[in-house]
Amino acid sequence: MDSWKKAAVMGSIGAAAFLFMKKKYPAGVLATGVGLALLAAEYPEKFEKVRRSLPDYFERGMQVMEMAAKAGKRITEAAGRSAFDAWEEIGG
Repeated sequence: MDSWKKAAVMGSIGAAAFLFMKKKYPAGVLATGVGLALLAAEYPEKFEKVRRSLPDYFERGMQVMEMAAKAGKRITEAAGRSAFDAWEEIGG
């Protein structure tokens, strides 16, 4: 990768981080997109591999969110019961 491309990618990522910290989200997304577009132009085969694996990552993320929701529901239900009832349920 040419040095000017590296500088452009790092500059866009830095600008995006700064914009996100300043709560200018649309501009931060745009700056991030510019950096990713430069990287995708330089390494198209790697981005194709990532693009193909995105559905798997999404599915795993949804499974994690479902488990967290179930755990949150169980904690909320357990908080409404007395400590004695909870102790009896786990076999104490």
